[in-house]
Formats: sequence, structure tokens, C-alpha cells
Amino acid sequence: MIYETIVSSIDAEGNAHVTPFGVRLQQGLVVISPFKPSRTLDNILATKHAVLNMTDDVRNFAGALTGREVGALVPTEKIAGFRLSDVLAHKELKLVNVQDDAVRPQLFLEIVHEAQHQSFQGFNRAQAAVIELAVLVSRLKRLPMEKINQEITYLSIAIEKTAGPREQEAWGWLMEAVTNHQAAMNAENLA
Repeated sequence: MIYETIVSSIDAEGNAHVTPFGVRLQQGLVVISPFKPSRTLDNILATKHAVLNMTDDVRNFAGALTGREVGALVPTEKIAGFRLSDVLAHKELKLVNVQDDAVRPQLFLEIVHEAQHQSFQGFNRAQAAVIELAVLVSRLKRLPMEKINQEITYLSIAIEKTAGPREQEAWGWLMEAVTNHQAAMNAENLA
């Protein structure tokens, strides 16, 4: 099973990087499998740490993918790093093993600290639709536009029926990224 989270990491100089990431749990460890090249991969290999931020505010996913502010960062408690301040929970992680791969290595991290910050109120369908669109946006250069547009058509039903202001804002940011990508592809084709 893959859990959609926000991973925060720092580079060797202490600069934070925040990005959406699907993670797995395997024998008590968190497994992150970033594509190469990846700032998250570089950061975790350099510092041996990362943070899982669990949130139900889908603007964090959309904002991180589209270069928008994803919220305030606060220092972590047990590792060098930062977490998002407004999350349901976070887990501070330490790298214990790497299985290298030319395309997508697997990083195995143990949980050294975790904390619950807010209660979970439940998801609505629009939140799930935004997460799915975020995955598509993260793969704009890997998937055909026809596939992306088919998925958007289906996902937009949930947005129309169940989205609140946060989901609408996140959807708008992601759709702007899709529109910009499509325009760039069209410009390349005309050149």
C-alpha cells in the first residue's frame, strides 16, 4: 500500500525541500523510492534524515508541486530538519538502508520520533481527486497528454460535487500547471 504524504528534507547546508511523496511501510520501516535525479534523494543521502508530514490539506500537495508556499516550517525534535507546522502528524526518519537502482532507488528509513498534532476529520472525494491530479502533474513529462486529460475529466466530477475552498484552490494550481505544460508542448510542436 502506498500512502501519500509530504516529505521534507534538508541538504547538507540546512536548506529545506518539501515535496509530495508516496511512501510504503515495510517491516516497520518507511520506504521512499524517488526517481533519479531528485533533490529529496540527494538530501536524504547527504543528511541521512527526512520527515513525513501527514496532512489533509491538499494545498500542501498542490503548492509543493507548483512552486507555491506550502506553509510554515518548524524545526524537528529528534533529527536535524524541518516539518510543516500545520499537519495532522509527523514522523522523523533516519536512513538505515539503500537499495540502489539506475532509475528509482529504494530508501529504507526507521521512525525515530512521531507526534500527533491534530485529529483527522475524514476525507472528501475532492481531496482524493486533488491527490490524483497531483500525481499526474508530477508525471507530466512521463505520461501522454491524452491520458492526463482523460483522468482530469473523470476527477473533475468529484471537484464539482464535493470540493471546498481549499480543494478548489489546490485544483486550480494544478490545472494551471497542466495548462502551462500543454501550451509548452504545443509551442514545441509548432517550432
